[in-house]
Amino acid sequence: MSRKQDYFGSALKGDFDIMVRLFSRFFIKSGMSEDEQRNAWGMLCGTVGIILNLLLFAGKGLAGLFSGSLAIVADALNNLSDAASSIITLAGFSISKRQADPGHPFGHGRAEYVSGFVVSCMMIVMAFELARDSIAKMIHPEEISFSWLVFVILIGSILVKCYMAFYNKATGKRIHSVALEAVAKDSTNDCVSTSVVLIASIAIHLTGLTLLDGICGLLVACFIAYQGIGSARDTLNPLLGQAPDPAFVQEIRDIMANESDQITGIHDLIVNDYGPGKRIVSLHAEVPASGNIVELHEIIDKAEEDLESKLHCLVTIHMDPIITDDPHIVALRDELYQILQSIAPYLTMHDFRVVPGKKRPKLIFDVVIPFGFKLTDDELQKRIEDEVHRRIGAQYEVVIHVDTDYTVTMAKR
Repeated sequence: MSRKQDYFGSALKGDFDIMVRLFSRFFIKSGMSEDEQRNAWGMLCGTVGIILNLLLFAGKGLAGLFSGSLAIVADALNNLSDAASSIITLAGFSISKRQADPGHPFGHGRAEYVSGFVVSCMMIVMAFELARDSIAKMIHPEEISFSWLVFVILIGSILVKCYMAFYNKATGKRIHSVALEAVAKDSTNDCVSTSVVLIASIAIHLTGLTLLDGICGLLVACFIAYQGIGSARDTLNPLLGQAPDPAFVQEIRDIMANESDQITGIHDLIVNDYGPGKRIVSLHAEVPASGNIVELHEIIDKAEEDLESKLHCLVTIHMDPIITDDPHIVALRDELYQILQSIAPYLTMHDFRVVPGKKRPKLIFDVVIPFGFKLTDDELQKRIEDEVHRRIGAQYEVVIHVDTDYTVTMAKR
């Protein structure tokens, strides 16, 4: 195993207590690749989740039956749904580790996002069911009994759920798993909901206000729904095609900037996410039009290899030749850049060229805008054309193609 893979495994082991380390011996094998380790940790967390949630369901189910508390019974059913969620998480990791095939040439990594979304939906459904039952309990309150056995079971449940939230969140962050992070949020919800149930049970015992049982259940339902909607958004966005992580984009730009002085810029950067660790990157690299085509091709090939080895992604780079040794064209390009900056400081351009026309020379170039830009394409083109004629001269015909920057939106500026 590589040094990175050794750290990946040992760092995770060092963060968990004896139970997870004990189970890890059955899941994490010597010689596993990084992807295999990642799936193994996901399977481990899912298995531990099933076992603990079934134990909590049994314990709180008995406590709810003995006390007659709807809130405790609902909390027990929530743990049963959590066990089902862990099974779904296991299925997601099992499917995501499958190799690419003719029907799925980019692999099955997005299955993990699907499993995380299903878990989030289950949280929302559970919140709805709990809210409905709680409102009914508020309308028709029933007598509730309290015992130290119920108290001990609820305290134990809170501690177990805190533990589950900890190891799922830690693992989810380390292996970049939205599914495990969704499970961690669900476990955090359970800590809060069970704590509220416990406080309500004590309050009912001391005051006799059985209405508190229904109110408590409704508050817990609202909290679970809020967290479920947030988790659904986090897992659904990668499936819909969200903008890439800005830090990842900056890494690409930094690597390309340091690759060779023959690469003068990049544009048309697109990142497609096919699941954790399965990203496909394409971009255009600007190179001198006067350069040796064979040497430039070698430079681009090396840039692709460096990006793939450093960022663990599949990369395709297209060469865009630009004129760098004609003072007149360079001056025109610089003046155009200043015009764009005067309109909006984040506007950029590429593929600039000057070509003869039937009546007058043409300035042809692409302008790059972020999503959410305030001007329409026609308005922007008219604004640039007017500024070119005013600052450079009316002897040029301006031909503009408006491009979209797929790595950023106006909201992120």
